[in-house]
Amino acid sequence: MEFNEVIIKRTATRKFSDKKVEENKLNNVLEAGRIAPTAKNIQPIKIYVINSDEGIKKLDEATPCRYGANTVLLVCGDTELAYKKGDYSTYEMDACIVATHLMLAATNEGLDNIWVEMFDENVIRDKYNIPSNLKPICLLPIGYKTDDCPLNPLHNKRKELSEIIERI
Repeated sequence: MEFNEVIIKRTATRKFSDKKVEENKLNNVLEAGRIAPTAKNIQPIKIYVINSDEGIKKLDEATPCRYGANTVLLVCGDTELAYKKGDYSTYEMDACIVATHLMLAATNEGLDNIWVEMFDENVIRDKYNIPSNLKPICLLPIGYKTDDCPLNPLHNKRKELSEIIERI
């Protein structure tokens, strides 16, 4: 897929089928996350692949927003490892860059996806034994949307370029 097609096509999918994500496609998505840029190339991230029955069951205790996906990526930022400048740390920014790469790569692989920030961090930490230095940033359910998946009504609602750009 051409890059412009990928960025235009990617949308928030809220109804996934039970079709499994092929391992080669999943690996291509994960590789895109691995090579994403991070501050000072420190790579202070950890990606948990949740796709076992047990893992999915635990996830459902932490969020109502899995939308039926049988593969979910949990993207975490490492607060201890991340680059710091004064009292600012790049762990969240780095994790967000990685998550964006994961979403675009998933779209390129023909996989639907959605960024989810609505989850109970304490449940996530407890159920998956997430160490204290890792901060869960987002969940990325990925897979194949159902035939009756509703279209995202906000997908094409964007401000005009003139509203977000100021040349100085």
